[in-house]
Amino acid sequence: MPTIEQARDWYPNDDPVHGFDHVLRVYFMAERLSQAEGADLEIVRAAALLHDAGDGLAAEAGDHALRQGHHHASAEFAARVLAAEGWTQERISEVQHCIRSHRFRDDSELPHSLEARVLFDADKLDAIGAIGVARALAFAVRRGQPVYAPPSEQFLHTGKTQGDEPHSAYHEFRFKLVKLKDRLFTPAARIIAEQRHQQMVDFFERLADEAEGYPAT
Repeated sequence: MPTIEQARDWYPNDDPVHGFDHVLRVYFMAERLSQAEGADLEIVRAAALLHDAGDGLAAEAGDHALRQGHHHASAEFAARVLAAEGWTQERISEVQHCIRSHRFRDDSELPHSLEARVLFDADKLDAIGAIGVARALAFAVRRGQPVYAPPSEQFLHTGKTQGDEPHSAYHEFRFKLVKLKDRLFTPAARIIAEQRHQQMVDFFERLADEAEGYPAT
């Protein structure tokens, strides 16, 4: 079984969005959900530790295309790590399915096992609430984007920016983050998501009000 200390070496130290801190939070949340839902802890722990390893590899290579497909790169990396640990191909495939199906923007492989659903939910819970807000802001800043810009009607309807429209943290909130609560699979995750979702919504609504010059009372 890969260890937390091993996993520390698979992630960059300077990534506040998908770095080791994120992986560690997902790992412990996945454990919590597994215990509540009766999932296979070994599969879930391995998948949580490895689920974004491909993103770190892409960051080192500076390869945007690889970063977009980090779930596939992570699944391949996981196979090599787990094979070296002596895992059977069947269990390696279970971990790979968890990893390949965890990405919000790619629904070509949906999480059908309980373990995959636990990883998906743990990862998405880390994208909402106070920590989700912090990650969204950090992601925008790292990409040279503003924390707030008014979304165009085109973006609101299609999720695609027009012309020189930026993709701000507020855009990410409207496109992805506000939808996550309703995309969760496990009852335990949905309970946790209720409060986190509202905290996040309150922040971004306040952000929009103040950015537009009309602070909430």
